[in-house]
Amino acid sequence: MADPLAAAVVEQLRERGLTLATAETDTGGLIGSLITDVPGCSVAYRGSIVPYHAGPQHTLLNVPTDILNNHGSVSEEAALALATGCRDALASDIAVSETGITGPTGGNAGRPVGTVCLACVGPGDRTVVERHVWDSDREGNKALTAQRALRLVQDALADSDPAGDNHG
Repeated sequence: MADPLAAAVVEQLRERGLTLATAETDTGGLIGSLITDVPGCSVAYRGSIVPYHAGPQHTLLNVPTDILNNHGSVSEEAALALATGCRDALASDIAVSETGITGPTGGNAGRPVGTVCLACVGPGDRTVVERHVWDSDREGNKALTAQRALRLVQDALADSDPAGDNHG
């Protein structure tokens, strides 16, 4: 059975004639998996890029090395660059990205385990960037991140022109 939020997102994308792409680091493709569980999603879903390491973030999605060097791969700046690069790479109207530290190790004082940065770009010039610190285990942090990413897409769709004014 498809995730209800993912099903709603796919339906809203279809209604508006818009497309979605995802860039996923710490969820490892969970957002895309939830979306592809929805029958007929291929009408609206362009795909996912899962650049778990900073190297592919730079080479596949054009995340500038100065962002990675100065802010780190788990930062609002990196999340925004991932979303923008994904939207461009997969020629979609909307892209959502996430990058974080799922745990149980890898955190520090500035970025504890559970830290996640998300970004959603499009349609048009709409941009939202968020930072959260989840308080769960690895699987829980991934699930919380995927659900929040889908909510960001749903919010972008609610703000979009329901007539399907494509900007991608």
